[in-house]
Amino acid sequence: MPNRVTAVFSAALLALAISACGDDGQPGEQADNQITVWTEENLADRIAVQQKIVDEFTQKTGIKVELVGVAEDQFSQTVTSAAAAGTLPDVIGALPLSAVRELEANDLLDTETPAKVVDQLGRDTFSKRALELNTAGGKLLAVPSDGWAQLILYRKDLFEKAGLAPPDTYEALEAAAAKLNTGGTAGITMAIAPKDSFTAQSFEHVALANGCELVDQSGNVALDSPNCVRAFEFYAKVASQYSVKGMQDVDSTRATYFSGKAAMMIWSSFILDEMASLRNDALPSCQECRANKEWLAKNTGVVTALKGPDGSAPAQYGEIVSWVITRDASADPAQKFVSYLMNEGYERWLGMAPEGKFPTRTTFADKWDKLPAGVDTKKPLSEIYPADVLEALRTSPDTFARWGIPQGQGKLVGATMGELPVPKALAGIVDGSLTAQAAAAQAKTDVETIKRGIRE
Repeated sequence: MPNRVTAVFSAALLALAISACGDDGQPGEQADNQITVWTEENLADRIAVQQKIVDEFTQKTGIKVELVGVAEDQFSQTVTSAAAAGTLPDVIGALPLSAVRELEANDLLDTETPAKVVDQLGRDTFSKRALELNTAGGKLLAVPSDGWAQLILYRKDLFEKAGLAPPDTYEALEAAAAKLNTGGTAGITMAIAPKDSFTAQSFEHVALANGCELVDQSGNVALDSPNCVRAFEFYAKVASQYSVKGMQDVDSTRATYFSGKAAMMIWSSFILDEMASLRNDALPSCQECRANKEWLAKNTGVVTALKGPDGSAPAQYGEIVSWVITRDASADPAQKFVSYLMNEGYERWLGMAPEGKFPTRTTFADKWDKLPAGVDTKKPLSEIYPADVLEALRTSPDTFARWGIPQGQGKLVGATMGELPVPKALAGIVDGSLTAQAAAAQAKTDVETIKRGIRE
């Protein structure tokens, strides 16, 4: 994940485990009256929110729940050890798409119960795309919980003054970057640091817009396709000609935009509360922001899906996190728990971080933007951002796309985010050591090497 989420999980290096009920039950207690739930929402304040939901669930159903927080960067190792020891949890929450596919590949999922949960709650109340991204071979692998989106943010005041259209296509984005790259203001600030996963996510957002895929339907690496070569060329050109010089990363891109020295930026939805001065550790510093803390938020437009010249439809990078039920679970109490969290407990779940938890249950969309966002200051997004921006954010999961997930290559996706071959290739174009064609070929070769390592 590209920003605060990355920091959150890398700071949580140890799993946090707490009991939901304060005891281990009585000898001979029925196994179907208690379950173990892992969650990757493992910060102390978020564990506390989930604990309250768990306690209410137990009170209403009599089903005891042991809640265990697990750090994302330890998940693969932890779940592998649990599977080998026969101690898999019944339910796992807040799992990214690649982790869901990893569990599927290792035959660790109950692929019957998620559909029962969704059908019970109402299939038509879920984002269709979120369900598709969690489906394989006609089976729903997980219950989609919420999502965050990669966005193109732009200064509405500068665009209006220059008579520019919103940057929702390659052509419009490049034209705006070129025209606004003047007077000490960069046309755009874009990540290019080769060792930053944020660069990989930013590029995938741009690449998906042009129909560039990591692998084809047969699982063959496809990064040297014409669509991908054009995406490499476009991204590197805009980054080298109209962005801030140097190897920009997740922090420097935000700092540049917040200081008022860039007209556009690619970042994730986790920036929404920061841009509105609701976090003291990441405050806008532009000249206008000194008099009005919400000035930048009020003068920023949002583009969700982007379209490239070769793309069949607008697309964007987005992450869906989900609830899975494992193969060894007590299916009935697990189903009841996930259904409860996705219904009675859902508003509080979303309320842990509304700016990074777009509801995948569309019936909760109107409640989402009224949930208090922020850390040091709390305020609903609806009091900061205009209705059209919030509507675009609410509906953005419907245009989410991801490399490798529809092709069942979740393990490969996870491995490439660890080794970052694409950012390395991009940096080569920007520093002049590679052409776009050569960079695409290099990235393909590197991903093929990673893929062989996974098989071995």
